[in-house]
Amino acid sequence: MLTAREAARILHIHPNTLKRWTDRGRIRAYRVSERGDRRYANQDIDRFLAQLISHNGDERHINVD
Repeated sequence: MLTAREAARILHIHPNTLKRWTDRGRIRAYRVSERGDRRYANQDIDRFLAQLISHNGDERHINVD
């Protein structure tokens, strides 16, 4: 599992962008701890990145399965 910062670094985006995409249902996050910190699975990041590349960087066409 990756933190938002780690996942954002892999995707070359700001962590706030990743959180916004999560809120919009573009990518799945798992809530951990009482604070509700977000964690991202490696395979979800890889899948999202592959879809992002296939859509020429347009995240609007990508949704969580």
